[in-house]
Amino acid sequence: MDRSPLTLAHEEPAGQPPTPAEETLIRAKILIVDDDRRNLLAASEVIDQPGLDIVLADSPEEALRRTLREDFALILLDVQMPRMDGYEVAALIRSRPRSSRVPIVFLTAHNKDDIHIFRGYSAGAVDYVFKPIQPLILKSKVDIFVDLYRKTEEIKGKAAAEKRLLLENLRVRGEKLEAERALRRQEEQQTAVLSGLPIALYTASADAADRRLRFTSDSIARITGFPREAFADGTLWESRLNPEDRDRALAALQSLGETGTVAIEYRWRNADGEERHILDQVVLNRDEDDVPAELFGVWFDVTERRELELSLLHASKLEAVGRLTGGIAHDFNNMLGIVIGNLDLLQRTLPPDEKAYRRIQHALDGAQRCAELTSRLLTFSRRSPLQPKVLEFEAFMPGLIKLLERTLGERVSVTLALDEALPPVLVDHAQLEAALINLAVNARDAMPEGGRLDLTVRGRTDVPASGAAPASLVDIAVTDTGTGMPPSVLARVFEPFFTTKEVGKGTGLGLSMVYGFVQQSGGTIAIDSVPDQGTTITITLPARLGEAAGLDDLAEPADAQAVTGDGRIVLVVEDDADVRQIAVSALEALAFRVIDAKDGEDALHTLESNPDVHLVFSDVNMPGAITGLELGRIIRCRWPDISVLLTSGYLREDQDPSEFDVLQKPYRTADLEAALSRMVPARERYAY
Repeated sequence: MDRSPLTLAHEEPAGQPPTPAEETLIRAKILIVDDDRRNLLAASEVIDQPGLDIVLADSPEEALRRTLREDFALILLDVQMPRMDGYEVAALIRSRPRSSRVPIVFLTAHNKDDIHIFRGYSAGAVDYVFKPIQPLILKSKVDIFVDLYRKTEEIKGKAAAEKRLLLENLRVRGEKLEAERALRRQEEQQTAVLSGLPIALYTASADAADRRLRFTSDSIARITGFPREAFADGTLWESRLNPEDRDRALAALQSLGETGTVAIEYRWRNADGEERHILDQVVLNRDEDDVPAELFGVWFDVTERRELELSLLHASKLEAVGRLTGGIAHDFNNMLGIVIGNLDLLQRTLPPDEKAYRRIQHALDGAQRCAELTSRLLTFSRRSPLQPKVLEFEAFMPGLIKLLERTLGERVSVTLALDEALPPVLVDHAQLEAALINLAVNARDAMPEGGRLDLTVRGRTDVPASGAAPASLVDIAVTDTGTGMPPSVLARVFEPFFTTKEVGKGTGLGLSMVYGFVQQSGGTIAIDSVPDQGTTITITLPARLGEAAGLDDLAEPADAQAVTGDGRIVLVVEDDADVRQIAVSALEALAFRVIDAKDGEDALHTLESNPDVHLVFSDVNMPGAITGLELGRIIRCRWPDISVLLTSGYLREDQDPSEFDVLQKPYRTADLEAALSRMVPARERYAY
């Protein structure tokens, strides 16, 4: 039989465009296998109908290739073919997973006996159509298998759609569950954050007469000590407002109708009686008709912020006073030095029993009090060097008690409680005494009808929560039975220039000076006061247990013999000519030979031309590029055998004179002599 290569495989071309009904049909593909082209065309004409794709194969090999690449609803397979009969082709088709379940209908004209039919069924055929083919029979059989295929595919499609729908549903549910978990986590985190913050949310009626607050969480109990139900009676909030803040807070709430929002800060008394600073932010919510409907509010406990602001204000005032004091102290101390120095030198020339001597002594006492006031101001502003020494409380406190008894009068009884074996502390004795006297005088003023003043000195060990090494401390508590202080006064008690006394009866610097001295000494000060019950002020100083063996050198020196210069040379460096002349006169009175210089550069030139200088007595702050501290360091490097004694009326914050001996201005001749007596034995240069 003649065959054209183009007829080896054939797919029926598409006819007219499919109708909408045809588009809904599931496409079915049928493979017809026969080595006779005429049979192929005849069979395809019989079964051709809409929704069918007919594939023609005129050889077993082509049929097998097509079943490898395509899926078929039905295979019509001729039994008698060259090289490979239909039984073998069917067996091979059945052996492949892709085509193992495709129904096969044998087409045969010869093998009609039972043996061949049985063989066909064994090879995988599901039916036989005998040639010559009856079109109706073939079409009916094909329709049955096509319909079965379409129903099967429809079921598969539905199953696949249901599976996709199930998977999509599972995905959506999973995403929903994850979103719910994320929302819960976010709510838990927000709740945890809010529970740790000093914040409480509430709602209230827009009626100004209704003061009932409905808090939405229990954080209000942590802030105020009252459960949220306690605010529902409408009286608690207003009853615990600070009287000084009530009118302002109520007026702000009344303005909500105009402003729509308001932020009020007021003081509110908690359940434990402690007054806290509350920032209350309120928003007015209106309904659709623009009628006030409800208030939404947030309570913020801003007490810590207010305390920090007050501390910053206090520090700013300290800094302002420090700058003011430092600006005038240098010139003021120089002027006092001129007065005290001249009076001192003049007094030395008069016999003690003359009236002029006594008048000079009175003038000296007045000038010395001015100097002490300046020194206290400098100590308060932390610009004055302290003179710390080892303090023995057993010897120090009894003398202080006697002084207080004389100062406070008979209407105030003074008691002392002193621990035994107190650890040593390093402190300026005079400044500590002045601080305790200042506290005692304030306590007396708070007891106008008389009372009791208790001084308690206790040693203790502080164990930090951070795990650091324990610290040994000494607490000095001053307790009175006076009028006490309200919280508003207590918050400002250490502010400079703040006083509750009448005009002319207080400067407002007393407690500020005590505060400055304690801070400069490395200690702390705390105050506890209850109105009508009294006040306790506690100064805490660090002990020096590990340094006790080396503190003996800082104790008060034994009484020194008079210093004799014996003609040795002293260089006085001072920019103020009058002050320089006082120092020169005082040193010459002690039998020193004195040369002078007006500043640091002049002093260096003088030292280069005078190699026999034994001591340099220099001011710290001078005009020019070289200060007294820098001059002292240069001398130690270039002339290490020359002793250096510095003097200063005030020191800047960046100046540390601890490496040198320092004499505080204004000084008396006796102070200068004492300073020299401490230096002379160390250098072994001057006779006693």
